[in-house]
Amino acid sequence: MIPFPKPYADFAARLRVPCGFVLALAFGWFSQPSALSLAWGIPVACLGLLLRAWAAGHLAKNQQLAISGPYAHLRNPLYLGTLLVAAGLAIAARSWPLAILFAMFFVLIYLPVIMLEEQHLRKLFPAYEDYAAQVPALLPRLRALSAANTGSRFQVKLYRKNQEYQALIAFIAGVAWLAWKAFSNGF
Repeated sequence: MIPFPKPYADFAARLRVPCGFVLALAFGWFSQPSALSLAWGIPVACLGLLLRAWAAGHLAKNQQLAISGPYAHLRNPLYLGTLLVAAGLAIAARSWPLAILFAMFFVLIYLPVIMLEEQHLRKLFPAYEDYAAQVPALLPRLRALSAANTGSRFQVKLYRKNQEYQALIAFIAGVAWLAWKAFSNGF
């Protein structure tokens, strides 16, 4: 992963939410969806949304090191899920500028935030160092971490506590917008 200076990573963390709103506005303005782009992009985005949901149901933030579920295959499944959702929506929107904008946002905002979160987890959980040595950051490994067999199962209460339903609501709104725009333009 790219080593970002801590002051920049802190700055990126503060920009994450405001930049998300700017991305949403750009998404709404620059999208040019068609029936075919929706057919290709929505399944990719759904995979990302499912990965995010699965991860949220295994994540007890700041209480326990998550090593079960998707965390047995990669350290940052929420961020990979976000990347898949963004890629799917960019495909569905049929807009290269949006795809480039989403990619830049991920590299310049999310990667520094991931770095900060990993520093926090190293301080909070001494076992994180061993976990990080065995499990890749963003590219999942096929074989699960063996210690994950003792981990917890998906918990709906964690999904709700982590407010992952907000991602689902935003996804539904984005797909509805794309479908409306595609329909308005005659598919």
